[in-house]
Amino acid sequence: MAEELKKAKKNLYFAKLVGVPSSPRKMRYVVDMVRGMEVNRALGVLRFSKKQAAADVEKLLRSAIANWEVKTGRKAEDGELYISKVFVDEGVTMKRMRPAPQGRGYRIRKRSNHVTIFVDTKTNEEN
Repeated sequence: MAEELKKAKKNLYFAKLVGVPSSPRKMRYVVDMVRGMEVNRALGVLRFSKKQAAADVEKLLRSAIANWEVKTGRKAEDGELYISKVFVDEGVTMKRMRPAPQGRGYRIRKRSNHVTIFVDTKTNEEN
């Protein structure tokens, strides 16, 4: 079974970012901007975005491109690679208490998320 999983992952080119300390909702906003884009265009969009999460997604996308280059033994050419799948999952939520009036305490939830990016070539999708 492990060998079958290894063979299945051989043709997938992806990168994961685990435990990013921002809420999944904020990260999904950035990820939705680049979903399905060609990678060079997506890198440009992420570079000039004002969102803090964009820097994390840009670094992750560069990692996914490098993974593709290592597995295929080729360099990423213009217009060849695109983001085939990208999703954000909810991570661990740290629970904290903030002092409130009259001896009470307000709950604070510090959320985190996990991001996964899959890249692929346009020619693979057509076959």
